[in-house]
Amino acid sequence: MGKYVDGYVIPIKFENVEAYQKMAEKGGEIWMEHGALAYVECIGDDLNVEEVVSFNQSAGTLDGETVIFSWIEFESKEHRDQVNAAVMADPRMNDIIEQDDLMPFDVSRMIIGGFKTIVNLR
Repeated sequence: MGKYVDGYVIPIKFENVEAYQKMAEKGGEIWMEHGALAYVECIGDDLNVEEVVSFNQSAGTLDGETVIFSWIEFESKEHRDQVNAAVMADPRMNDIIEQDDLMPFDVSRMIIGGFKTIVNLR
């Protein structure tokens, strides 16, 4: 059976990338402590691909924005549910949000989903 992945695509203002990275580093540590197998955050670099739907188009980026592409890997969907429940119950998650005052991105524009792995070559 393949692994399970939560995937995210987040439009973000360039000016907020550093704040997002700091928040993601803290959050990633918590996810890993609670059992995630991998936690990866990537910033858009080469997004304006022609003749296909680009990440910029999919994420609906505006002027002055780029895209965060990230994923968290788990053993299974059940494992994901257990890990995410533990992460959400961890008081450090509230601390991250409170310390940063404002989220560095608009949560309502985030694209998120859970995925069953069908090919995983490493």
